[in-house]
Amino acid sequence: MSDKKTLTGAQILWESLVRQGVEVVFGYPGGAILPAYDAMLDYPIRHILVRHEQGATHMADGYARATGKVGVAIATSGPGATNMVTGIATAMMDSSPMVCITGQVGAGLIGTDAFQETDITGITLPITKHNFLVQTAEEIAPAIREAFAIASSGRPGPVLVDITKNAQTSVCEFDWEAAAPDVASLARPGHSSGVDPIALINAAERPVILAGHGIILGGAEQTILEFAEKTQIPIAMTLLGIGGVPASHPLNLGMMGMHGEAWVNTAIQEADLLLALGMRFDDRVTGNLKTYAPNAKKIHVDIDPAEFNKNVRVDAAIAGDVGGVVEGWLPKLADRDRSQWLAHISDLKGDSAVRDIQNLPDDGHLYAAHVINDLWRMTNGNAIVVTDVGQHQMWEAQYYRHDTSRSLITSGGLGTMGFALPAAIGAKVGRPDAEVWVVVGDGGFQMTLCELATMVQEEIDVKVAVINNGYLGMVRQWQEFFYQRRYAATPITGPNIEKLAEAYGVWGATVSTRAEVGPAVTTARKERGALIDFRVEQEDTVYPMVPAGADLHKMIRRPSPIVETSAD
Repeated sequence: MSDKKTLTGAQILWESLVRQGVEVVFGYPGGAILPAYDAMLDYPIRHILVRHEQGATHMADGYARATGKVGVAIATSGPGATNMVTGIATAMMDSSPMVCITGQVGAGLIGTDAFQETDITGITLPITKHNFLVQTAEEIAPAIREAFAIASSGRPGPVLVDITKNAQTSVCEFDWEAAAPDVASLARPGHSSGVDPIALINAAERPVILAGHGIILGGAEQTILEFAEKTQIPIAMTLLGIGGVPASHPLNLGMMGMHGEAWVNTAIQEADLLLALGMRFDDRVTGNLKTYAPNAKKIHVDIDPAEFNKNVRVDAAIAGDVGGVVEGWLPKLADRDRSQWLAHISDLKGDSAVRDIQNLPDDGHLYAAHVINDLWRMTNGNAIVVTDVGQHQMWEAQYYRHDTSRSLITSGGLGTMGFALPAAIGAKVGRPDAEVWVVVGDGGFQMTLCELATMVQEEIDVKVAVINNGYLGMVRQWQEFFYQRRYAATPITGPNIEKLAEAYGVWGATVSTRAEVGPAVTTARKERGALIDFRVEQEDTVYPMVPAGADLHKMIRRPSPIVETSAD
C-alpha cells in the first residue's frame, strides 16, 4: 500500500488512527461528525457506542489507565463536545493519555451561532495539554500524529482535536510520513537544582519514600522497589500510586494523606527526609502546609518541573523520568542500617485501629469494609478494581490490597462522581482477560448507570458492587463532623437495583448481611456482567480522617477499644 493516496478527510482520520495503533474508540455520533462515522465502517477499529459522551471520555480514560495506551473518545459538535468536558478535566488532573476527537460545524459557519456550534477548543483550553481546530483535510493527519505524541509524552494528558465538517468531506493527498511531528520540539530537557540528593539520602536516619502515580505511568515499579530494598527506606503511597509497589511488601506502609493510615502520616511527620517520586504535593496529601513534615529535607523527582516548589519547598528538585533518575542513584548509595526506624514505624502500626472494623463481630450489620475486604479475599487480590469517588473509594484503598500495577483505577485530582462504571468498561475493553470490578456508591452509580446498556450491548463483562448506604456518604460524613449532623441534601433514594439489573439484562442480587456477601460474589464471578446492591451501614465513617487544612498528624481516629496489631 502506497503511503501517498487521495482520500477524504474522514478517511484520513481513520487511516491516521489505524497507523497510530488504535484498536478501539468510544463514541457517540451526530451531525458534525457524521462523515467520519460513515468512513469508519471501512476500517478495522472497534467502536463502542456509549450512552452519554461523558461516558466516552471516562471509558477512554479507563482504557488508558488499564493499558498504558492512549485512549480515544469521539463526539459531535455542541452538546456532544461539551458533554466531554468533565471527562477531559478528570484525565488532565490525573495525567491520563487521551485523544478526544470532536466534529465541528463547517469552517464557513464558525462564529455564526450555527446549529450545534460551540467553541470547544476555547472551552477545553485550560483542561487539555493542547488542542487543535482543524479546518482543512490537509491538517488532519499532522494534527492526529501530534495529538498522540503530546498525549503520551512527558507528563501524559488529554488532547482535543476539533475537526470541521468540511475538513471531513473534502479531498486531499494523504502522506503519512510528511505528517510526522517534530518530536524534538516535544521533548523537555531534564534538569536538577538544589542540594545533591545522594548526600541527603545517605545521611538520612528517618527517610520515607512518597510513591505516586508517576511511578506507574513511567513503568518504574521495579526500579523503585530495588531502591527501597537497597536503602531500607519505607514507602508511603498516594491514592493513585497504589499498586505501584505491592501492598504485601514489608516496606509498603500503605496510603498517606487525608484518609491515609495513621502510622503513615505520623511517620511522614517524624521523618528527616522525604523522597517524593512521581507525585505532587496536593492538599489531600499534605494537610496544613505550615506544619507538614517540619523536620524533613525534601527531594522531589517528577517529569513535570511545574510541580516543583508549587506547594512544598524542596531541597532538591530533579526533572525527568523517575525510573531513570532513581536508577542513576543506585550505584552511589551507601549501606545504612535503618532497622531502628522501621521498628519504630511497626510500633506505630500496632497502635492503629484503621482496620479494626474487620475484627468486629457479625452483629447483623453490613459494613462497606467487610464487603471490600471479602471481595479482595475472594478475588485473591487479582482483580482490576475501578472505584467512584467518596467513602467507598477510601475504604477500597484501605481494605483491598493491591499487589500489581494498574489494578486500582480511580479519579484522584478531580474527584469525579460517575467515573467508575464507564471507566471500568474501558478497562475491560483494554484488558479483556482481567477480572474487572466496579466499587461505586449509590450516588455516583446513578450519575452514569445508563452505561449498563453499553456494557450489555457490547458484551463487556464487568461486575458492579454498589455500596448503598442511602446517603451521599462522604458529604454526610463532613456534615456529621463539621455541621452538627445537619444532613442537608445528602439522604438519597434510588431505584431497586436488583430489578434494574433485570431490566438491563444482567444478573443482579441484593445483599444486606455479611453471610450473603460470599455467595453473591461467587455467583457474580461466574456471570457475564453482574450488579449487586450491598445495603451497608448508613452512617459508617471513614477513619482516620485529617480535617481539611489541619495538621497531618492531627487525625480523627475511630473511637473503638479494638486495637490492630502490626501482624494484622
